[in-house]
Amino acid sequence: MIRLEAMTFGYGERPVFERFSWEVQRGEIWAILGPSGCGKSTLLLLLAALLHPQAGTIHIEGRRWERPRPRTGLILQDYGLLPWATVRENAALGLRIRRFYGPDGRHAPRDMATADLDRRVGYWLERLGIDSLAGAYPAQLSGGQRQRTAIARTFALEPDLLLMDEPFSALDAPTRESLQELTLALCAERGVTALLVTHAIEEAAFVGQRILLLGEPPNRRATIIENPHDPTPDYRAHPDYRRTVAELRRRLEVFR
Repeated sequence: MIRLEAMTFGYGERPVFERFSWEVQRGEIWAILGPSGCGKSTLLLLLAALLHPQAGTIHIEGRRWERPRPRTGLILQDYGLLPWATVRENAALGLRIRRFYGPDGRHAPRDMATADLDRRVGYWLERLGIDSLAGAYPAQLSGGQRQRTAIARTFALEPDLLLMDEPFSALDAPTRESLQELTLALCAERGVTALLVTHAIEEAAFVGQRILLLGEPPNRRATIIENPHDPTPDYRAHPDYRRTVAELRRRLEVFR
């Protein structure tokens, strides 16, 4: 699904990644963990083709992308909602942009009837439990409801790769855990490959079937923690979860 080969990227003369290689297989769920400034968000932007490597290559599904990939979804910490648009309008935004510009902003627009667009958006609003809020504006929503709107907008585009940059960090613990479980369930149902950037050890241990640890730049080698598990709510009370949290905490101690 994803292959980085000897990738180098930095800001100015300071490399963040230097000849960095890493692979992600289709359907895997990864957490990306590390100290502040280690390059977690930078890596996500590189995978989204919003930044480009200065050397080496990034391939997704066997292709190098010079512009954002149509089937890559991106969910951000600040939700990315238009404050003047309703929940329904925000959830439909990606589909409306795609209908106008085409799948990648370059090819001829793909025709989608308004009824089909409305039906798809309606399905995801109902699936995320926010259909009753379709006419509300972001300022009228809780943090969890805003994030559900952002998730609905992303899944309406039918992604096969989901990139998430600390999407749950601003939420209270029960809401955060509920949305972690929901997002993982949707990824499993749809066969979506998912990468979650987080600074929270507990979140990485719950979400990531595999965990990529980044350190102080420049990152030259992918340090991977295997964490095969079934991320059900009960897993947080399992000894394996506590062992993974302890292992990640020990690994991160060296960066303090």
